[in-house]
Amino acid sequence: MLNQIKGLHHVTSMAADARQNNTFFTDTLGLRRVKKTVNFDSPDVYHLYYGDETGTPGTVMTYFPFPDIGRGRPGTGEVGTTVLSVPVGSLGFWQERLTKKGVTGLKADETFGEKRLEFAGPDGDGFALVEVRDDSRAPWTGNGVGADQAIRGFHSVAMRLRDEGATVELMKFMGYQELDRKDGVTRLIMPDGNDAKFIDLETMPNTNRGLQGAGSVHHVAFAVDNRATQLEVRKALMDTGYQVTPVIDRDYFWAIYFRTPGGVLFEVATNEPGFDRDEDTAHLGEGLMLPQQHKHLRPILAQTLQKLEG
Repeated sequence: MLNQIKGLHHVTSMAADARQNNTFFTDTLGLRRVKKTVNFDSPDVYHLYYGDETGTPGTVMTYFPFPDIGRGRPGTGEVGTTVLSVPVGSLGFWQERLTKKGVTGLKADETFGEKRLEFAGPDGDGFALVEVRDDSRAPWTGNGVGADQAIRGFHSVAMRLRDEGATVELMKFMGYQELDRKDGVTRLIMPDGNDAKFIDLETMPNTNRGLQGAGSVHHVAFAVDNRATQLEVRKALMDTGYQVTPVIDRDYFWAIYFRTPGGVLFEVATNEPGFDRDEDTAHLGEGLMLPQQHKHLRPILAQTLQKLEG
């Protein structure tokens, strides 16, 4: 069993419109845009990162906004719901705020003894806010949401699977422990990890496989401290039979990827070097930061990429 993984690092999804996506996460949800860059493989497409003040691992939602991409078809083999942590007693505030902002899919419920509010993102993305007591993460309050209500970061992701068996075994190998089972959902926890420590597995044997598009989660990333521990994880996964990519430099972290038995794409990302490697903390997410291989495209991208504000 691995002991290097610390919980969630980030979640990356796809969107159809960059400006709408930026407005939703910074204005509606009150998060900070901590990086504005481009997709390594398609530099004509943004890669936008939203989180707390510094983009702490376990707080960062990232998006590839592909212009005019078709909407995804929800199903199995993917993350169905991304769940965010908010303070106890704040869901009334969020229900009123999201209603006023025209957010759809609002539904208050309770699961595993936690009060939560489900809602949909601009592309039908599945989200929920859950009240968490004693979340140690400092909130970002620069976008008009107070500290008593502000999102702290991830609580969990819920994966939809036709059969959970092999994925449960993988999660346990990665260091997770089974915490509870209820109504076809298995909850796993990362002991002694960061505050983004839960994973829910939803068994849906009669549901078709999802089709990715706008509103779909592309991959979910798990955190390790550094490159040395990442290499340990990579070797252990490969020794177990998983096909894992070489280490890839993503500028703000190093990444490896592999496909899970249930079809979900996993990433293992380092907590280093962080989002302040090319911008001061006070100005994170303001400038267009380009990977080295795409710096020569700046004059073109400055003209062709959609303006996020204004």
